[in-house]
Amino acid sequence: MEYYNYIKALHLIFVITWFAGLFYIPRLFIYHIEASEKASPEKEILSKQLKLMSKRLWFIITWPSAILATVFAIWLLLLMPSWLAQGWMHVKLAFVVLLFAYHLRTHQIYKQLQRDDIRYTSRFMRIWNEGATLILFAVIFLVVLKSAFNWIYGLVGILVLAVLLMLGIRLYKRIRDKNPEA
Repeated sequence: MEYYNYIKALHLIFVITWFAGLFYIPRLFIYHIEASEKASPEKEILSKQLKLMSKRLWFIITWPSAILATVFAIWLLLLMPSWLAQGWMHVKLAFVVLLFAYHLRTHQIYKQLQRDDIRYTSRFMRIWNEGATLILFAVIFLVVLKSAFNWIYGLVGILVLAVLLMLGIRLYKRIRDKNPEA
């Protein structure tokens, strides 16, 4: 138990870097999709650079962070097995499963874009980018509030956040349509 705080600190550091990767990779996808609509040679130059940036982010930061965050999380659960009997931990682990599903789907999109197989619009990717944000909010509130968390208020709060994020995306699109340089 004397190492508990070190393990917890490492878990949190890698959760933060994992989310940093999950927040930034869809932005690179957006730029890649938008670059594919440009004329040559700009299209090829941007595509090559964005593929390289995505590859480095994904395999040097995001994947290792996901793995290390998981290793330290399992270690924490082995040190504190009583957490597995608590309801908030069951809900948190469900969100972690959802996070891994999001991560794996993002990996599929990454592989498609590496082949220049563009299947999504930049608008879709802006919405996709908010998935990690919603999961992060849910997990943080669960961990901080634990059993004191009021599920109805929490659910309403997540839904309100999702609506606000969607409205922000629409507002940005309007601004961008009026001023393409924005």
